[in-house]
Amino acid sequence: MSTINLDHLFKPKSVAVIGASNRPHSVGSVIMKNLLAGGFDGPIMPVNPRSQSIGGVLAYPDVNSLPVVPELAVICVPPKGVVPVMECLAEKGCLAAIVLTAGLSAEQYDDNRTVKQAMLDIAASKKMRLLGPNCLGLMVPGIGLNASFSHQSIGNGKIAFVSQSGALCTAVLDWAAARGIGFSHFISLGECDDVDFGDVIDYLGSDPDTRAIMLYIESIHERRSFISAARAASRNKPILCIKSGRFAEGAAAAASHTGALAGADDVFDAAIKRAGVLRVYTVSEMFSAAETLSRMRPFRGDKLGIVTNGGGIGVLAVDALIERHGQLAHLDDETIAALDEVLPPTWSHANPVDIIGDAPGERYAKTIDVVLKDKNIDSLLVMHAPTAITDPVEVAQGVIDTIKSSKKNILTNWVGEATVAEARNMFYAAGIPTYRTPENAVAAFQHMVNFRKLQELLMETPPSVPHDYTPDVDKARSIIHAAIHAGRHMLTEPEAKSVLECFGINTVKTYAALDVDDAVSKAEKIGRPVALKILSDDISHKSDVGGVILNLENGEEVRAAAEKMQRVIGKKFPEARLRGFTVQEMVKRDGARELIVGMTTDPIFGPVILFGHGGVEVEVVRDRAMALPPLNMKLARELVEGTRIHKLLQGYRDVPAVNLEELYMTLVRLSQLVVQLGEVVELDMNPLLADREGVIALDARIKVTPKVVSDEQRLAIHPYPRHLKEKVVMDDGTTYLLRPIKPEDEPAHYEFMSRLTPEDIHFRFFGSVRELPHSEMARQTQLDYDRDMAFLAILPNGDQEGEIHGIVQVVIDPNNEKAEYAIMVRSDIKGRGLGRILMEKMIEFCRRKGTETFIGQVLPNNRRMLTLCESLGFSRKFIPDEEVFEVTLPLQRDPK
Repeated sequence: MSTINLDHLFKPKSVAVIGASNRPHSVGSVIMKNLLAGGFDGPIMPVNPRSQSIGGVLAYPDVNSLPVVPELAVICVPPKGVVPVMECLAEKGCLAAIVLTAGLSAEQYDDNRTVKQAMLDIAASKKMRLLGPNCLGLMVPGIGLNASFSHQSIGNGKIAFVSQSGALCTAVLDWAAARGIGFSHFISLGECDDVDFGDVIDYLGSDPDTRAIMLYIESIHERRSFISAARAASRNKPILCIKSGRFAEGAAAAASHTGALAGADDVFDAAIKRAGVLRVYTVSEMFSAAETLSRMRPFRGDKLGIVTNGGGIGVLAVDALIERHGQLAHLDDETIAALDEVLPPTWSHANPVDIIGDAPGERYAKTIDVVLKDKNIDSLLVMHAPTAITDPVEVAQGVIDTIKSSKKNILTNWVGEATVAEARNMFYAAGIPTYRTPENAVAAFQHMVNFRKLQELLMETPPSVPHDYTPDVDKARSIIHAAIHAGRHMLTEPEAKSVLECFGINTVKTYAALDVDDAVSKAEKIGRPVALKILSDDISHKSDVGGVILNLENGEEVRAAAEKMQRVIGKKFPEARLRGFTVQEMVKRDGARELIVGMTTDPIFGPVILFGHGGVEVEVVRDRAMALPPLNMKLARELVEGTRIHKLLQGYRDVPAVNLEELYMTLVRLSQLVVQLGEVVELDMNPLLADREGVIALDARIKVTPKVVSDEQRLAIHPYPRHLKEKVVMDDGTTYLLRPIKPEDEPAHYEFMSRLTPEDIHFRFFGSVRELPHSEMARQTQLDYDRDMAFLAILPNGDQEGEIHGIVQVVIDPNNEKAEYAIMVRSDIKGRGLGRILMEKMIEFCRRKGTETFIGQVLPNNRRMLTLCESLGFSRKFIPDEEVFEVTLPLQRDPK
């Protein structure tokens, strides 16, 4: 993940085309024509050893002959010629290239390196950025750059389009050109061997000329950089995506129900939801959503009001809204009374507000004015069907004039084509979203609703996790390693339950029995009644093969059941290796719901947690939702609410609600198990019984692997860095806990801010700040630990955490070049050395991360901070325009 030298790719001042040609219809010819026709005002330098000029422009025989170093090179030579060209470009100092050539993996050198790998090695040695290979190229209309072999030029706009498919790029260009849609950037990624989605999203996320980002995704190569970049950018502007391959089947064999249920597309949905990306399913829907969201006013709620001159189109809109699980607003009595004053007696007297087919612009205006005052209506859809009595242009003008001062979101739907074309153009010019059909208009409204929900998820403060247990990670790992040492990849049921119990997950008491006699003995130990299960590494779903018998009341029944189980399975599955039995107490909970909770490992996004309707019919019902770890209580709640069974969990008729807090806590504990035990690759608790008393796992499976990779390779989202916690003792004997900030710290952060003096606030924010809004506080507490960090200094209060006395935080750029710090320590404890301790901890963190420079801005009258920086080795420079000192500390010093 890096934006290093991407300016050379997206804002070049000169372009060289290596492989430029005069041969009609060749890639080199089309590239030159597009560059020359685009209006790019920098040098365009074709390279061709056999032509004096290309398209009337002086050509050069080779890269070394170029009169200036090209900021961007477009390479369209055969595969064998790519590496020599790259070597010359790197030597000359070129820092960005677009490689259009395909088939680089098929060509090999004597050292078994492919052309592709040799090309990447050269680029990496010089920090040269590569777009492609096997791509359509790049267009940036704002600077007249068309470095592509597209058949279609595009106009300038505020939407960026990024695609892995060149074929889809050409189709989208046709679609957009026919509708007059322009772009800020149009980027074909190709094989994404260097510049990938994460890099481009990071760049576009801070680009002032881009209002929305659209993605066409076939696969994600760098999942962690993609999610990290998307989470950061989606706080500033909408990101929408289409994903192909939605119905590709997963692996045929799975060791658990979780593995069988977790389809790749479901995992992708969970990942992009966590990243704040809105998914759409067609090209037209994508552009419609991008236009709607980029023009969206502050969104206040999800209740839609409808004003129409045709009852039929109003009903179609309502049907579309309900089908998409939308909310139709109910009119206040006062609103109905006010509408009675301005509408004919035959109006609908309800929402949709049907104002009758002969409604002129004045009637629309009066109706809209009344309806917008109704507090139940959050957004308004204004519809019009052409009639012989009304003028659609006059009606449109009446609507435009009326809604100018409204703060609510207004959408319009003028049904028809030629008759209403001028009216639609008026809405476009006025910046009012307009749609051709009722269904499209409602879909656009639901895009706003869904986008707002994603934003709220990114900003919502989760409740605190109760501090009622500490996982016994060492014991759990010892159980797993014993199984691995024995050559097993599946834990026995008792082993799996022991691992779960190490993380505070409640399980039913279960014992392993070596033979029939041992099973009878274990049943006596547990008490009556018991459940008997076969124990075999070769049988995963025991109930499917007669390997589970319930409600055994005495030793004779246990013996008979065990002997029968051995006979039946021995005949049906003679190859199965039987290791004995498991005996467990029967748990009877009337009204308990059977759930499934588990995890599996996706080949792209790594571990994923699943929740849903459990029991033996789990794969038939297929009611489940998924989420990426790590989870907190808020994310656990969202996971549960994503299923149909969630309604049953809230209680119905005489069945009480389950203990949802305990269920959420179980999901959080499972998340912690997944994060801390990299050996676990698949896990299943089915059924997990849930009722008002709590939850308990009746059955458990865990699949493990000896091949454990780092968290960075395994997890798509950086987990909470608990290893950075430490206690420090001050010179006066005060002990502080230093730890990374968590989203749950927002209330304590507000409390800390309330204890700061006006001078503290002034030194931190360079001005007067009464209280930070929730959105800003969320940014400070809900960190992406891959690129940001904040450490708290907390004064312990017995066994609990107490007040925050100091905070230091850094924002690290995507290239890991600079970490910009900010620090606050309460005035009443300044002078004790806490600020220095916080600074030293953060400096050491950034140094270990490989960050190059630690920087900050300090007001001239903040003498205490300037003195501290001087003692830590910072240099400082006064910035007159901003009236601050910029302080700088190199972190990666030359050992010489």
